[in-house]
Amino acid sequence: MYKAFFEMKHTPFVRNVPPEYLYESPSISEALARLEHAADNQQFAVVTSQPGCGKSTLIRKFASMLPPQKYLVLYLSDSRLTPRWFYKGLLDQLGIDAKFYRGDAKRQLQKEIEIIRGIRQQKAVCILDEAHLLERETIEEFRFMLNYRFDSESPMALVLAGQAELWDKLRQQRYAAVKQRIDLVCTLNPLDRAETARYIQSHLEYAGGKTEIFTDRALDAIHESSSGIPRMINRVCEKSLMYAFQQGKRLIDEHIVFYVVEHEMLESNIQQGERSRRK
Repeated sequence: MYKAFFEMKHTPFVRNVPPEYLYESPSISEALARLEHAADNQQFAVVTSQPGCGKSTLIRKFASMLPPQKYLVLYLSDSRLTPRWFYKGLLDQLGIDAKFYRGDAKRQLQKEIEIIRGIRQQKAVCILDEAHLLERETIEEFRFMLNYRFDSESPMALVLAGQAELWDKLRQQRYAAVKQRIDLVCTLNPLDRAETARYIQSHLEYAGGKTEIFTDRALDAIHESSSGIPRMINRVCEKSLMYAFQQGKRLIDEHIVFYVVEHEMLESNIQQGERSRRK
């Protein structure tokens, strides 16, 4: 569609941009450094963000930067994850048929982690995405899973990633024993105006072709309408590029941005951005 018009090789504002081309905001750079520390020291980390603020992008970038000869990354994303299916999901990734009972499956996993650590000389990193949707029983299971050799060390790094309510949930008294084991907490914030401009520039550079497509006032309008939320920035930019192509305009100004925001975006999405900006 608009790629040829703007002389692009790739579609810029999509979810599957290769990790090496992803824009690193200061908060993502800080979170990556903290997560790398957690992986190396086999710690328990929690990542939270508002919807659309780059949590999944951070996880992809983090997983891609861990050398496979040193780390074994296990990833799960299932809101219905019970303790038994948690162990089964990890064992499946290790090529092991999980036993039916939770306790047996947990012992299987502990044995495999011993092999990974002792024989293969790798460190296991378990990432649980959408963790804000996990049930109480599963969250409490982490306390027992992280018990190792009389609590003297952790068998793996554990990263829980979820929306902001994950941290609200972990603050509850019922999870006090789990919360006490958390070593690192990372919070991703919306982008400011300068970061929004750099984010857009990074995606245009990945696409190839011309990068001076949005005027300064257009960037102002994109930041205002998206509240600096990357997912919303992608939507506004994508629709602006499409509309500009349809109108035969190679330069996108604030009028184009405000037009697509008003006429082509779902009201609920705009309201989401406005609510996030007011917080």
